[in-house]
Amino acid sequence: MSKLNRAALAVIACAILLPAGGCARNQSARDTGYIARDVNTLYSLAKKRLDQKRYPEAAKLFDEVERQHPYSAWARRAQLMSAFSHYMAENYTDSIRSGQRFLSIHPGNKDAPYANYLIAMSYYQQIQDVTRDEATTQQALSAFGELIRRYPDSRYSADARLKMDLLNDHLAGKEMEVGRFYERSGKWLAASLRFRTVVDKYQTSSHAPEALHRLVETYLALGVPEEAQKSAAVLGRNYPSSEWYRRSYQLIQRKMPRAAQQG
Repeated sequence: MSKLNRAALAVIACAILLPAGGCARNQSARDTGYIARDVNTLYSLAKKRLDQKRYPEAAKLFDEVERQHPYSAWARRAQLMSAFSHYMAENYTDSIRSGQRFLSIHPGNKDAPYANYLIAMSYYQQIQDVTRDEATTQQALSAFGELIRRYPDSRYSADARLKMDLLNDHLAGKEMEVGRFYERSGKWLAASLRFRTVVDKYQTSSHAPEALHRLVETYLALGVPEEAQKSAAVLGRNYPSSEWYRRSYQLIQRKMPRAAQQG
């Protein structure tokens, strides 16, 4: 999966940080261990680490803000900035944990959509390729879906919908990979079930035309030419100019010449 444009997230995080004095780059302090500090000093130090792109240190310091000053207004802001710092450090598990903590304590806060978005993107950035376990993909889909459901008009909804389309394409690709394996192994029924899933569940994905063609192949191999003809007809109706329809039409011509003439 391609990386998110981090500049966009940083701009939003900057807006959250502004009460501490803006997003200027400052000289960093050396000590990030426990030292009792007033909330302004501690938060400013965390912000400096973030400005210097020393993200793991920034996350620890933002956590310290909450730990040392749990009832201050800064604690709420620090929780969210901890999630952001972990995200920028690519510590996605910690980013998810911090984002979920923020939402559990401040579900109605104006920054809740951003926290949801950070959680969803943290799952999204962990996705590898279609040969890997798809559990993380499902988690990302669920998180993006929750964001759209709760905050349909937020500034993050459009990107969430785009990411969901990409993730569904990812899942469809997984089904296609397994289906092709079964087809190569001569397991026609198992293959057809996988291709059918793509057609029924991921019909808007880029894999739908190939899935329909593979159904033509597997149905013919299973000895159910009527079903093969139906799949070819759907393919021709929806993707008449595709290479997959040309292949299916040629296959039907060879295997079912009368049907091809009628079509």
